[in-house]
Amino acid sequence: MTQVYETQAERTDLPLVVMPSVLDSMVEPIRSQFPRLRDVARVRMYEEFTSDEDSIAERLHDADVLLVGGYHISDDLLRRITGHGPQGEAEGHVKCIVFCGTGVASYVDLDLAREFGVRVCNAEHYGDHAVAEHAFALMFELIRRVGELDKDVKAGNWAWKGGDGLQLAGRRLGIIGLGGIGSTVASIGKAFGMEVSAWSSHVPDELFERCGATPVASMDELIESSDVVSVHLPLIDGATRGIITVANLEHLRPGTLFINTARSEVIESGALLARLQRGDIPAGLDVFDHEPLKSDDAICQIPGIVLTPHVGWRTDGAFKELTRQMVECVHAFLTGGEFNVVVHE
Repeated sequence: MTQVYETQAERTDLPLVVMPSVLDSMVEPIRSQFPRLRDVARVRMYEEFTSDEDSIAERLHDADVLLVGGYHISDDLLRRITGHGPQGEAEGHVKCIVFCGTGVASYVDLDLAREFGVRVCNAEHYGDHAVAEHAFALMFELIRRVGELDKDVKAGNWAWKGGDGLQLAGRRLGIIGLGGIGSTVASIGKAFGMEVSAWSSHVPDELFERCGATPVASMDELIESSDVVSVHLPLIDGATRGIITVANLEHLRPGTLFINTARSEVIESGALLARLQRGDIPAGLDVFDHEPLKSDDAICQIPGIVLTPHVGWRTDGAFKELTRQMVECVHAFLTGGEFNVVVHE
């Protein structure tokens, strides 16, 4: 039986905020933030994770605000929960969607939300350190293969026959996208003794200087001159979607490490798979064209790459800041303010 956490249930005069599905790791962090909404809203949280659209729609039938994370909102579900489906407002009247993350465009059709007059909010910079650290975790797994070594030792195989490791110090780290996460990666890379360069549009020169990265004029030049390429672009339709092309990836030299903890959609569809299938590029990926990734996906069949299930953002510190921002978005919407608004109602 699903456990439901509810605040001020008797205050039917207050708007209702519903989180119809939640990751286990988020339950306590977000509970701790709900006192911020006292006398502003009732809150109802279903303490289990589900992506079943019928269940989600049913749980949202009387909600004014939706807290969403970990699943996609299809166009059909968006219509249902906002009163634009076949049953009209009898099925839902959500007026604000607060997304548990930054890249909301990957999970909700923003143009459709705008058409329906629904405010959409997100969280920003909550996972800068978490994702940056995960990028290095992927790098280290590729160059030191700690997971394989652990299995071998526990199996009684002390003599490692998988080849010697690589050293990051002295190697060239090329960063595509120097926002909050990219600049954090740059600072960590410098601390490891790497030579750091970056390509990023619309970033002031002082940011490069502050994080110790050398600006590079073109993406091709950056890719061709790097020993490690790490992607940290946000997904923005009309700006970054598919910005890394087949032609760009042709500049990867054999043996270059390729890391993506940003969004798969910033790479031209099919381009990375085609490049990796040549077998000469070690890669560490946390994001994919289709999530969840299935075991028979072609990318799972490529040797020499490391895959993780889009968990770069999931740390205790990130959850704490993420849930704070989510509740602040709700508070602002219900009290006439604005906070992290992506789409205005």
